[in-house]
Amino acid sequence: MAIVQVTIVPLGTGTTSVSGYVAATQQVLEEAAEAISYQLTPMSTIIEGELDDLLAVVRRMHEVPFDRGAVRVSTSITIDDRRDVKGTMEQKLRSVEQKLHGERE
Repeated sequence: MAIVQVTIVPLGTGTTSVSGYVAATQQVLEEAAEAISYQLTPMSTIIEGELDDLLAVVRRMHEVPFDRGAVRVSTSITIDDRRDVKGTMEQKLRSVEQKLHGERE
């Protein structure tokens, strides 16, 4: 299972506000047929699932600002694809919390 962090920035929109674009890209996630989980953060969206599925979803998300009138879109993607163990967003956070509080895994 892979985890992808994606940040999509619409350019050439005539406004500095992006919340409408963010909401529209989140709609893509809510309607996705792929088996994914996601979490919106203040600066990006984290998605987990099979890599091929994630890339397909990100591709659709990238198109949203264009569909809403943006003339340019900058999309940044970070992929964490660990194949020796099955990791999840929740597991990664739990591991850090355990270390923060001096617990052993």
